[in-house]
Amino acid sequence: MSYRLSRLMSAASAAYGGYALTQPAHLWQALRADRKDRQGLELLATTYGARDLAVSAAGVLGRRPDTVRTAMLLRIAMDLGDCALLSFRTHDPAVRRKVAAVTLGWAGLNALALTVDTLRDGG
Repeated sequence: MSYRLSRLMSAASAAYGGYALTQPAHLWQALRADRKDRQGLELLATTYGARDLAVSAAGVLGRRPDTVRTAMLLRIAMDLGDCALLSFRTHDPAVRRKVAAVTLGWAGLNALALTVDTLRDGG
């Protein structure tokens, strides 16, 4: 099976998607959000879960390399968007740094996996 690293990262993203669906409070807790924002952030976390499961399914189960590459590019773009959105949801610099580290780190790992797979598998 080609694109092994990309498929592995997609499986890890699917695991987070399942976690986000079952534990949506994790997002407002990580952001140390105000009480008034909690319901909206739980909805956002649930949305992230559904989104991540859908994109990850394409990345894990895709039969063609183009399908896996597209899923990975979507994942990277979504992580960058998450960074932009979530880092401005907090006024705490430490939380902002944590959000940036997680989202940009995940985007970077996905980009690295995709690059290695593309070079190795001749995509």
